[in-house]
Amino acid sequence: MARTPSIRNGSGSSTRATSLYDQLRTDLISGELLPGSRLAIEALAARYSASATPLREALNRLVSEGLVERRELRGFAVARISEQDLAEITKTRCWLEELALRESIANHTTEWEEAVVLAHHRLNRTPRSLTDNQFEDNPEWEPLHRAFHTALISGCDSRWLIGFCEQLADQHNRYRTLSAPRAFHNKRDVNSEHQLIMEAAIAGDADEAARLLRSHIERTAEIVKSDPLLFEPREE
Repeated sequence: MARTPSIRNGSGSSTRATSLYDQLRTDLISGELLPGSRLAIEALAARYSASATPLREALNRLVSEGLVERRELRGFAVARISEQDLAEITKTRCWLEELALRESIANHTTEWEEAVVLAHHRLNRTPRSLTDNQFEDNPEWEPLHRAFHTALISGCDSRWLIGFCEQLADQHNRYRTLSAPRAFHNKRDVNSEHQLIMEAAIAGDADEAARLLRSHIERTAEIVKSDPLLFEPREE
């Protein structure tokens, strides 16, 4: 399921549906809308100041991307999470991002290298948390983190492959964001991991870059999986 394209036919309804899709997707990935929780049209209409038609259009797009579930006789709900789902997402994301990274390295251009270096520089100077003692989300970090990973695979010359990678990253990031407050004190040097991936990529060492990228993604999944509260049953 690659990310579904925006529907832009000039109508007000489609334009509003696209805006709602973006808002809902952000709230789903950030954990503002918790896994398993019901997405009642009436409640969403009040939350996003929207009418039912564009909301349903946006929700159907998110169903196709696996972030929302359609439940018989109960409408829509936030997609549930599980250890099995996390494992499958992680494995598939590694397969595809490794392939995209290898292709980007094989196609090595000056523009691609500059994009990777710049994205890394911006990410490296941005702290994950606004405070050192306890987790306080830095809203600037996540877009820069995503931009770095996107830059790494941006030279693969396949919009389809990039689209699948982005969808899997969305799913992976949803798990990571949900566990971030409790995983913050994990002794992990993420900046060094990013640095090593960048250096191997721009040096043209595809095998090492792919190995480091896989290790980076799998390490995140291991930390998320170790969260004792993440997979506890939630009220729906």
